[in-house]
Amino acid sequence: MGRTRRELKTAGKVVDRLSFGVLARGLPRAVVEEELAKAGRKEERVRSLPSYLVVYYALSMCLYSEVGVEQVLRWVLEGARNLFGAEGLKIATKGAISSARARVGSEVLESLYRRVVGPLAGKAGRWGWHQGLRLVALDGSTLDLQDTQANAKHYGYANGGRGECAFPKLRFVSLVEVGTRVIFGARMGPYAKSEQALAAEVIASLGKGMLCLADRLFYSHGFWKQAAGTGAHLLWRVKNNMVLPVEQRLPDGSWLSSVYPDAKSRRKKQNGIQVRVIAYRLAGPDAPKEKYLLVTTLLDHQEHPAAILAGLYPLRWEIEIAYDEFKTHLRGGRVVLRSKTPELVKQEFFGFLLAHFCARQLMHEAAIVNDIEPDRLSFTHTIEILKRKLPVANAAFSPSAAQTPSPPAHS
Repeated sequence: MGRTRRELKTAGKVVDRLSFGVLARGLPRAVVEEELAKAGRKEERVRSLPSYLVVYYALSMCLYSEVGVEQVLRWVLEGARNLFGAEGLKIATKGAISSARARVGSEVLESLYRRVVGPLAGKAGRWGWHQGLRLVALDGSTLDLQDTQANAKHYGYANGGRGECAFPKLRFVSLVEVGTRVIFGARMGPYAKSEQALAAEVIASLGKGMLCLADRLFYSHGFWKQAAGTGAHLLWRVKNNMVLPVEQRLPDGSWLSSVYPDAKSRRKKQNGIQVRVIAYRLAGPDAPKEKYLLVTTLLDHQEHPAAILAGLYPLRWEIEIAYDEFKTHLRGGRVVLRSKTPELVKQEFFGFLLAHFCARQLMHEAAIVNDIEPDRLSFTHTIEILKRKLPVANAAFSPSAAQTPSPPAHS
């Protein structure tokens, strides 16, 4: 059933606070300076463009991907003067901005991302949960980069049917909280690094109380064992030719089976992991004819009926919507990232993820205030409001409000 996409009202309680302050609340100055100090990137002398402002600039640059760097910096400085009382700040040249970004590097942006970004929906929330389990999805994608020699050497190109693509690419994999579309646990690397290899790093962000959805690309016995070892429950699609003999047929049509690392172990029934299998086809005249084969760690058919789990699996597509927000709507019409060196590409990547989180955090609050599902709010409209209000700093956020945020709600 189709649903009408709602927009945030510009007079709304939450949207009134969309300004430079949204970045400062999502990333309080005190937290930014702590991470700068940990990374040894906090300057020892007073600069016209302090390192903490470079961090906020990195986020603002992502929101204004089609605006010149000097203009973006002008808006950041105006916000910093009103919010932090920062005086004596001057508009730097394009070269000085690039040097300041290089001085800060990517480590600080990545550490801020890992410290701040995580699932938002509390257990009391009605969206994105199944039987007390937080729904998360696993998937990967790519981003086009500036065609510089440094980027090409580090990240590489994709090979197509007509030769190499026009731009170097980075590859990334992440988790997404289904209920809020928050992108967390992300890892990135050269294009040649496979999604499976990156996913093996991402699953460290899984944990007890989660139910992870994933497509058939990710299944392997070793990876399944590793992911299940985090304490999270899994509901993954597998290839239709996978050998999953019926060990016990269950009343809801699913069955218990075991997965093994290789054929020899299967013959000897050694090192097996018990799973529950759900096989189905979609109904309807226009439905695809292919069979869906799911395996899960949820073995209790009474508590987790097969039809319910089959209905949960399509929610994996929420990660595709989140990636579209991140790659298309947040970046606007820009085809490639701005950065021309591998280090600054990485900085910009985590800047985009942090900016996306700040917007999603406010949308989550708006959903609670208005008692509607977060995915009924327009992400594009939220970003446009944020862009309009960012140049005018909001006094609702004072320097004293820059407290260390509560950790993300992983429970």
